[in-house]
Amino acid sequence: MSLVKVLKHQYGDFEIDIRNWEIPDHGVTALWGPSGSGKSSVLRLLLGLDPANQLSWLVGSDDLAAVPVPMRRLGIVFQHGELFGHMTARENIEFAGDAAVKTRGLKVSRVEENTERFIERLRLNAAADRPASLLSGGERQRVALARALIGEPRVLFLDEPFSALDAENRTEARELVRSVLGELGTPAVLVTHDASDLAGFSGKISRIENGRIVSEKALT
Repeated sequence: MSLVKVLKHQYGDFEIDIRNWEIPDHGVTALWGPSGSGKSSVLRLLLGLDPANQLSWLVGSDDLAAVPVPMRRLGIVFQHGELFGHMTARENIEFAGDAAVKTRGLKVSRVEENTERFIERLRLNAAADRPASLLSGGERQRVALARALIGEPRVLFLDEPFSALDAENRTEARELVRSVLGELGTPAVLVTHDASDLAGFSGKISRIENGRIVSEKALT
């Protein structure tokens, strides 16, 4: 289990203020709430994309607030994938793998093994050498997932990962993410405002309103 002891930040008149928020070592912690409740802001602050006014986040023996952002070993899948359009699917994944070698100390052989593993597991063989700009929505999200996982993150963040997909791809993507996370045992924080995104996942729901966690319950 990791523990966000305190996360505070002021965005103009809007304040994020979270205390003693537990993220279990397995399963999904769903950060759920309406638009404007602060979900994506919490994600950005924990990832270090925005510097927090105050942060203490204990993961094992480390307080990630004291760890340089590139070395925090966190993965992220954004809503629209955020791939490099001029690179192929494989090159996008390898780019993240190179970064993991430089900042996380992963061995090159391990990254190469992970690249082939995720291309196979996420059914990307046919798309591997296609430019990202030509991928379908479902393929883009699978590449984004492979890219996020290749560095073996301590925690994987999923920011509205299914909302840009049509109904068929959304169902498939949800099932695939659930299956892969179960196999890897990687803890994940799933940011969503849509309760249907939580179907089939196990873990817990943390409801956020006005920048604060107001309730929690089991996700089954």
